[in-house]
Amino acid sequence: MIIVTENSVNNKINSPQKMQGLAYTESKRTEDFCTNFERSKGVIKPTVLLHSCCGPCSTSVIERLSQDYEIIVYFYNPNIDDPEEYEKRKKTQKIFIDNYNKDNGLAISFVEGDYNPEEFHEISEGFEDEPEGGMRCPRCFELRLRSTALKAMEMGVKIFATTLTVSPHKNYRIISAIGQKLAVENNLQFLDIDFKKKAGFQKSIEMSKDYNLYRQNYCGCNYARRSEVSEKKKGRKTNNEQ
Repeated sequence: MIIVTENSVNNKINSPQKMQGLAYTESKRTEDFCTNFERSKGVIKPTVLLHSCCGPCSTSVIERLSQDYEIIVYFYNPNIDDPEEYEKRKKTQKIFIDNYNKDNGLAISFVEGDYNPEEFHEISEGFEDEPEGGMRCPRCFELRLRSTALKAMEMGVKIFATTLTVSPHKNYRIISAIGQKLAVENNLQFLDIDFKKKAGFQKSIEMSKDYNLYRQNYCGCNYARRSEVSEKKKGRKTNNEQ
């Protein structure tokens, strides 16, 4: 087992920002978990509960997974502080699923998790001033992935995944370690794929344009938005600008 430490993680956390409390471990993973069943006529596809952070990020991920899995999209994002922004992103997600199903003859379903921003504020306490990509983010990842794992157990689904890894601004190794940790805890399988690879992020941009989807320019929390505004005032380009 490899302990994920500050030195082993290639992300935005710099040396003064120690990863206190991140006792995540990383086990050996499969490079691509998409082909874990025999492709033969009549074989039923396994079901995956896919946590989605937003419609645009889900596009290329759904396209990739739909070849081999029955997909249930789980929209759980209490990190989105603004209720209007939350509803806008939820609507965008549902529009994409509906249109993608019609275009491809699929039956991808949508499940909404509880929307309670206080859950996010509680796990962010003490980390409000962290920059985007700092110590607050792994806690947010775990909050959302833990809910996904619990929802998968409730629904009797054995595999869960997340669209978070399609973003070049999210640390794949941390997300992977959290997902595997939760999989072990709950006797599930975490679909451990870095979806930004194989031009996944670029494909998501193209598909968002094709489907005319609303694309936000910040992750959702007011802390990140505040950091973005501050950086713009200094004349710096923020990481969330597309």
